[in-house]
Amino acid sequence: MNRAEKATLQLRALDVLRSLKETRTYDELAAETGLPAGDLNRYVNGHVLPGASRARQIVAEFGRDAIEAEIADRVERDADGYVDNSGIVFDQPLLDLVGPVAAEAFGFETPDVVLTAATDGITLAASLASHYGARCAYAKKSKETAVEEFIEARKRLESGIEITYYLPAAAISPGDAVLVVDDLIRSGETQELLLEVVETAGAHVAGVFTLIAVGEDGIDRARAHTDAPVGTLVELS
Repeated sequence: MNRAEKATLQLRALDVLRSLKETRTYDELAAETGLPAGDLNRYVNGHVLPGASRARQIVAEFGRDAIEAEIADRVERDADGYVDNSGIVFDQPLLDLVGPVAAEAFGFETPDVVLTAATDGITLAASLASHYGARCAYAKKSKETAVEEFIEARKRLESGIEITYYLPAAAISPGDAVLVVDDLIRSGETQELLLEVVETAGAHVAGVFTLIAVGEDGIDRARAHTDAPVGTLVELS
């Protein structure tokens, strides 16, 4: 880990602790994390930074638990089982905590590009791209007028409807490491199309990540299409 990566990890650990501290006293936070209340006070108030190993522990363990709980609390489902996660994808400060948590939890290869599908995955992709210092790209179901070359991925769904995603060809270069992300995975069809885009571009998959998985079909489908790590924070039945 170089100096810049260490500093980034330490600052993200502070973000995690400050987020936890909003709903806890220092004594409660100490009991939850096992860290001394005095140390936590100094971290939260910016008087000192946690060491690299402690920062990683804060992000990977306590941060993941906190983020998972927060996301689970905000997910709403209607009587038909449809998921409303607008309270998550519209909260950029919350999403900014996801990047370091996902990176530590799933061990994705550092990507050159973070790829998603328009539109709900864009805010998550932007947060992960910012964390990794990577480019952010998103495929759309329509072509942009001024763009001449596209990478296309097409699939006929079980319903008989055919969907096509288009990505400007310049968004991904051959040899790039691409992290495929989305806010939610259900059937895995969207992620399959994005993985096809990566393959067509001559790039390789650094990982597949979603905030929420509804059932196991989508995750299983993604894992069948790549040997890279596939991770989700919250699983719904």
